[in-house]
Amino acid sequence: MSVKPGPFQASSAVVPSSTGERGVIQADGAATETVVGTDAVGAAVEASHARLPANWRRYLVRIAALVVAVMIWHLAAVNDLNLYLRFENVPNPVVVGTEFIAQLSSQTFYLHILHSMERIAIAYGLAVVIGIALGVMMGRSRFAEDIILPYIEILRPIPAVAWIPLAILMMPTEQASIVFITFLGALFPIVLNTVHGVEQTPKVLVRAARSLGASNAAILRHVVLPGALPSIVAGLAIGMGVAWFSLLAGEIISGQYGIGYFTWSAYTLVEYPKIIIGMLVIGGLGSLCTLLVRKGCAPLLRWQKEAGRS
Repeated sequence: MSVKPGPFQASSAVVPSSTGERGVIQADGAATETVVGTDAVGAAVEASHARLPANWRRYLVRIAALVVAVMIWHLAAVNDLNLYLRFENVPNPVVVGTEFIAQLSSQTFYLHILHSMERIAIAYGLAVVIGIALGVMMGRSRFAEDIILPYIEILRPIPAVAWIPLAILMMPTEQASIVFITFLGALFPIVLNTVHGVEQTPKVLVRAARSLGASNAAILRHVVLPGALPSIVAGLAIGMGVAWFSLLAGEIISGQYGIGYFTWSAYTLVEYPKIIIGMLVIGGLGSLCTLLVRKGCAPLLRWQKEAGRS
């Protein structure tokens, strides 16, 4: 049953607007409500976002954040900002960029980078092999954990700088001492994350595999290690960052070449632009190495994406 509007009842109509406004107009000529909608604005925003892939938009945001940081650095250095942080002696980005271009034409600069990368490769490779092996042993055997864990917990809090005098006394060469210090820095995060990943493997999966007749080696290969891989990969990424930190500590004290030695010698010679160049190169190389670790381990974690799709 429908009710027709009488002479004293006002009928209403919704009138769309091209500007996104929605007006409700009464038959007696009185407008009772006007609501400003956001449909047109939202459609415009979605259309602009659709022009770029999602990953590109994220990278543009990250680049914009870095540009803002460089602008703040430039303004603070040019204006000699002195608000607790003093920028009187900090060179501005233009000066640093000019010096960096000059260093790119120097063979010694690449020699420093080559020595640092060689030390990282040796120390990190040893830390990966030994760290994962120790972590799996500790995660699978309580006896092994009781033997190894005390050493890990005692040695882990010791900073890299504190190892330098002992490393110089113990190791036959400076190269070996720097590699040893870098190895220790990368070892502990890898060990602890591996132990965590192995211990978090669901026991029901291990029992199911054992009930089907799987050997201990098969359980380790097909059940424990795949389940622990996310934690192991996280430890590898963290270990790479700590390895660079430890490497620089060793190069500053006992190195003759390396990007850490380059940075420290620039400080002793009061060459401030080179200090910032060394810091930025360290950050760039560390980020690049961590990215390579993550990308290299990505195929091993493909099962996670496949499980998510199913």
